[in-house]
Amino acid sequence: MRNLNTRGRGGFTLIEVMITVAIVAILAAIAYPSYTEYVLRSNRADAKAALLEDAQFLERNYTETSPPTYATDTAGNAVTLPITQSPRSGTALYTLSATTLTATTFTLTAAPVAGGRMAGDKCASFTLNNFGQKALSGTPTATVQDCWAR
Repeated sequence: MRNLNTRGRGGFTLIEVMITVAIVAILAAIAYPSYTEYVLRSNRADAKAALLEDAQFLERNYTETSPPTYATDTAGNAVTLPITQSPRSGTALYTLSATTLTATTFTLTAAPVAGGRMAGDKCASFTLNNFGQKALSGTPTATVQDCWAR
């Protein structure tokens, strides 16, 4: 006669499954905010890089024109920025524009697209001028150092 108490155990108990679910939920609660902040920081970095490229374009134009000017190219036509959105392809998260563009000065702005993923971001809009001064505009809740240094 077979002893019923020595049978092999198969499967998991409900308690074991619930402990596993709780552990996964705790890990997700920790990882998701970090991932979200990383994605936002990456989007900001792309916008800042695009601003710096546009500034470099304007500086190069300034040295090539005679008399030196940021506002027109060597043929006398009004300058248009080579990069007008960030990221460059796909859905725009930031729009780039020259809010000030004169013969001797420029101010570039990267503003979040209304209704986009970056709308309401703590850094708001990034600005960069011909002196290389970096600032924030709009209604930022973070400091210039926090937003430009990361």
